[in-house]
Amino acid sequence: MAILGLQGIRGGVGTTSITAALAWALQSLGETVLVVDASPDNMLRLSFNVDFVHRDGWMRALLDEKAWRDAGMRYTTQIDLLPFGQLTPAEQENLYTLQAKWSQLGDILRELHELGHYQWILVDLPHGYLPYTQPLLEACHHTLTIVNPDTNCHVRLHQQALPTKAHVLINDLRVGSQIQDDIYQIWLQSQRRLLPIAIHRDEAVAESLGAKQPLGEYRSDALAAEEVITLANWCLLHYAGVRTSVGSET
Repeated sequence: MAILGLQGIRGGVGTTSITAALAWALQSLGETVLVVDASPDNMLRLSFNVDFVHRDGWMRALLDEKAWRDAGMRYTTQIDLLPFGQLTPAEQENLYTLQAKWSQLGDILRELHELGHYQWILVDLPHGYLPYTQPLLEACHHTLTIVNPDTNCHVRLHQQALPTKAHVLINDLRVGSQIQDDIYQIWLQSQRRLLPIAIHRDEAVAESLGAKQPLGEYRSDALAAEEVITLANWCLLHYAGVRTSVGSET
């Protein structure tokens, strides 16, 4: 089993959509997957046909002193989902007070890893290095840092430290954009952790969220869906054989 965290270098780079798409791609390759939403935005569930008024999730369960396992949901025979849960306005305004609860997710991930029911656990991580994200990063065997080839992300790659075991994945690469091509060429020469895979801009990605489906389920023939399959194969080659203790170096 591999625990793989996906974290945007900033918000809005498409991390949640990539997480859902990768889960579907791994399933299509015969893998079993648990998808965990660790972000207070609580958006991941929307890619798995869960109604937006659905409030349950692991965090909501912990806050309400209920069993977090009851928040789990089955999407297919090979994909299960553990939503974050809906926070109240007061809870959203005081996220730092939830740090102890957030840390429990690291313990949950370790427990799930020891049980070995899934070949993959994909964790949609909140961006940034806030106190509650560090225990989650430590619980992941590896991390994919999602970036867009724009000036904002370019600056952040130079002033933000990446997780120790992170690879950088480019999302929303636009054909014909001179500035993006320039940045992409610079990264090819300077970013040693850059994956040899990029996800191109594709309207099917936005459409799939509207359809409440992972990208590959909605449009398996879309360019971005084919690129995510390539990403899934890369993950199988480089990550699936990892059998280390959670949080250790590889």
